[in-house]
Amino acid sequence: MTDEMFSVRIVPVVVLHDAHDADPLGRALVDGGLPVAEVTFRTAAAADSIRAMSGIEGLIVGAGTVLTPAQVEQAVEAGATFIVSPGLRRDVVMAAQAAGVPVLPGAVTPTEIMAAQELGLDTVKFFPANVYGGAAAITALSAPFGGMRFVPTGGVSSSNLSDYLSLGCVPAVGGSWMVPVDAIREGAYDQVSQLCREAVAGAAAVGK
Repeated sequence: MTDEMFSVRIVPVVVLHDAHDADPLGRALVDGGLPVAEVTFRTAAAADSIRAMSGIEGLIVGAGTVLTPAQVEQAVEAGATFIVSPGLRRDVVMAAQAAGVPVLPGAVTPTEIMAAQELGLDTVKFFPANVYGGAAAITALSAPFGGMRFVPTGGVSSSNLSDYLSLGCVPAVGGSWMVPVDAIREGAYDQVSQLCREAVAGAAAVGK
């Protein structure tokens, strides 16, 4: 997993229902100092949104909620430079590896983590973090899996950001609090940029 997408330690998880919102949202992220977007395949607008955002200078764009090898192919064709999946599916991981893009599958149990290691991975998504024990669970898992890194997503917010980022095995978190659906729908991109600035400042304030 490349560390470029973890440079500011937060990966915005973006849900777009209209690809026309992709370009202004991407520019709002860059303007807010958070030039990363995980565009989820939860809507039909995902591929077109990735395609639009991939043309924005300085923005790292990936695909999230990728469930099948076909979606990996679709995402990469659209310009995604990393793949995120909510769970660990071998053929999805291998499809991303074959395409030459970093992949971050979900893994929350020792068995899943060992399966990820078997596939040559050293970083996994810990999702949904708030359901599977949060920072305490990650701390416990990091003991037997000292070389594994975890990117918690699900229930992460400005109020618990430091709980996760203070852990040495957490290079970044995923979250959507800086890209609220209402703000995107209303075209409130200045609000998005401001929320991004606050998120970046919060991450920078956490010692490691």
